[in-house]
This record gives sequence, C-alpha cells and structure tokens, in this order.
Amino acid sequence: MPYFYYPSEVKRREMAPGVNLRTMWGDKIMMSLVEIAPGAVVPSHTHPHEQAGMVVQGEFEFTIGGETKMLRQGDAYVIPGGVEHGVVGSSGWSLALDIFSPPREDYK
Repeated sequence: MPYFYYPSEVKRREMAPGVNLRTMWGDKIMMSLVEIAPGAVVPSHTHPHEQAGMVVQGEFEFTIGGETKMLRQGDAYVIPGGVEHGVVGSSGWSLALDIFSPPREDYK
C-alpha cells in the first residue's frame, strides 16, 4: 500500500453522469475527490459506511436525511451510515473531498 498519492495520477471513475471520483484508501479509511459538473446529480442513496467531507471548490446543494442546504467552499458535512443523501451541482464546477469508514469496496 503506498504512503503517498498524486491525485492527478489516480484513475478517474464516473459515479453518475457528470460526477467523477478519484479514490485512495487504506485498511480502515477511504478518501475520494469528487468532481461535480454544473447541474450534475448524485441520486439519493444510502450505504452502511460513515461519510464525512468538505467542499474544496465551488458549491452544490446537498440533501442529508431530508434536510437540504447549499454548501460552499470550506463547508463540511458528516453522514452516519444508513442516512439517505444526494447532491445537485450548481451552475459551476465543484470539488469535494469525501472520507469513508470503512472503505467502500464498490469504489476500489
């Protein structure tokens, strides 16, 4: 397992139309850079993993557990496992950093 990663060298994967991921992980934690195109949608979903994250660039609408907020650069979120959540991109490109514990096998 490498100690250092260069995100520009990590393979990009499409999660949903206009939403791309670059994931890096260890035994008990996973980090994912999420690129969100203007107007892109991450459909509402749940998973058993705990998820935390921060908006690195831009802004997007995030619905967590039925509560919707517009999040901007520097804003953060924590989602317990099993809580429904989804994202709608704004008019510009956005970048988020997501952290999962344990790592999501479907993102490896």
